[in-house]
Amino acid sequence: MKYLLDTDHISILQRRSGPEYAILAARVGQHAADLTFSILSFHEQVLGGHTFISRARSTSEVVRGYRLLGEILQGFSAAPVLPFDAAAAVVLDRLRVQRVRLATMDLRIAAIALSRSLVLLTRNVSDFGKVPGITTEDWTV
Repeated sequence: MKYLLDTDHISILQRRSGPEYAILAARVGQHAADLTFSILSFHEQVLGGHTFISRARSTSEVVRGYRLLGEILQGFSAAPVLPFDAAAAVVLDRLRVQRVRLATMDLRIAAIALSRSLVLLTRNVSDFGKVPGITTEDWTV
């Protein structure tokens, strides 16, 4: 079985602190070979880094922002990054016909998970639970 990490789980791993991190890091360590990222999570993270840089008020904040982008790039090299491909697009179209109400990026992440029969690792189980057929787990509890 393979797992797709949602952006929220990735963010916890990047922060490297707190009780949720310890629990999540232990589980990730046990299943490292079975983990994947999505290009959507990469997109969301890069947008966050871009926003940080755009709002920077000092040169040191700009430096911090670009360091953040470098960490994002390095982190996403740790596991396969799945594309939003034709199979995911078909699933996304089907979910839209079914009127699944979920934020656009989350719906695209769900489509990748469904198109590849992956378990989605997320703390957002209630929202992703609206997606028919998706399997979710929260590894932070």
